Amino acid sequence: MNTTKSKKSGEEGRDKAMGNGIWMANDLDRLLETILDSGARMMRARASSLLFLDRKTGRLNFQVATGAKKEEIKQFSIRLGEGIAGHVASTGEPLLIADVSRDQRWYRHISDQIGFKTRSIACVPLKVGSRVIGVVEFINKGENGKFQESDLELINVFAELAAIAIENARKFKLVELENQDLKQDLHLSHEIVGKSDAIRQVVSEALQVADSMASTLVLGESGTGKELLARLIHQASPRKDRPLVALNCAALPETLLETELFGHEKGAFTGATGTKIGKFELADEGTIFLDEIAEMSPSMQAKLLRVLQDGIFYRLGGNTPIAVDIRVIAATNRQITKEVESGKFREDLYYRLNVVELHMPPLRERKSDIPLLAAHFVEWFRKEKGYFSLEISDAAIEKMTDYDWPGNVRELQNALERAVVMGRGGKIEPEDLPMFASRGPAAEDIDVGMTLEEAMHAFKKKFIRMNLKQTGGNQTRAAKSMGIQRTYLSRLISRYGIKKDRKDR
Repeated sequence: MNTTKSKKSGEEGRDKAMGNGIWMANDLDRLLETILDSGARMMRARASSLLFLDRKTGRLNFQVATGAKKEEIKQFSIRLGEGIAGHVASTGEPLLIADVSRDQRWYRHISDQIGFKTRSIACVPLKVGSRVIGVVEFINKGENGKFQESDLELINVFAELAAIAIENARKFKLVELENQDLKQDLHLSHEIVGKSDAIRQVVSEALQVADSMASTLVLGESGTGKELLARLIHQASPRKDRPLVALNCAALPETLLETELFGHEKGAFTGATGTKIGKFELADEGTIFLDEIAEMSPSMQAKLLRVLQDGIFYRLGGNTPIAVDIRVIAATNRQITKEVESGKFREDLYYRLNVVELHMPPLRERKSDIPLLAAHFVEWFRKEKGYFSLEISDAAIEKMTDYDWPGNVRELQNALERAVVMGRGGKIEPEDLPMFASRGPAAEDIDVGMTLEEAMHAFKKKFIRMNLKQTGGNQTRAAKSMGIQRTYLSRLISRYGIKKDRKDR
């Protein structure tokens, strides 16, 4: 028989049998240990354990334990049906074993490994409703005493207390996730707005793919609303009641990206003081949205491909397989086929992600939506920021419709927000919009004789300085105003040698 060691720290864990994502926080682990400790004292048991069943891997993992070997035993897991605990989890029926050495179901490997002499065991299933999610066991009553049938009734009480604590934790987590989703749904800026043929087509395609399990690749320029399309697919899918977890792959260096995706165990690296649940685990039975997927390094692409192929991964520093059931939606603003041709993006991963490909159109290809989008954002400013008398002049609408919006919808939203904050009244005029505002000699640093590339660099440098000055050196706000990523702005600042004053942050 094969018993797998695991690095489960007990600080956080998950019951996969429920299919509801039960998350074990430190406080819950302490509560369960208190329940077990009280039970062990009342039963005069030398040790006790609570094991959770992961039905996807078919293993029982030690979550909390009491007794002299409580830390050592957490390093193990057993198969469903293996040993006394495995048999109870498999059948859902309690067992009272007066002498384990006389019972053929007894599996002594763990006791031998940790140096603990097991004589008798009382084990009952841990249930939520009619579903077995684990077991509770008490070991060795007194010095030489044996557990009695009357003890099972008391042990069942402790199992029920543990189940209530777990169920309450599950409900709390689900409410927390629902509140997050509700906030996103109520935020008007999370809606796809438009009636143009281009937007109608992509929305129709998204709704078609929503009912399937197909991995989806969303292509489009920055600021077009690729994440909104991913949210639409998730909300229209059978997984809508489960979490949608989003991660921007370009926002983190490789080492942080790995722990964000897969999580880590306590002690996996310097500073890993506890167990961290990764995005894949959080998204189990739901959807994961991987934005800027083309920014992943080759090594991370290989690790992602393995997870998508096998549905199993390991936390950083751990050796317990974690099985997940997720739907993947990825997005990029790059020309992904060229990235594949150049060898920068794995071809096998591309085909794994690109079962269905959707194209989010740039704003310049759906200009008829600009008045609707502008009205949408103004309505949001009215409700969220209290600008109840705010409106947009016809001249501003005309100017906005003629403009090409290289930063797409994100640039439009940021331009309107800046116009609201910096404007001079309740009506947005063309001069209130940053791209039409009179800023003085904008091309003063551009001279005849420059190459086009040199002129572009000169403009970018001046444009960045102007935005940093406008935001008091705050790079996050400047990036938002410019419609670009904060990390990209930092790279441009370094590239052009733009000095940061004391207000930069």
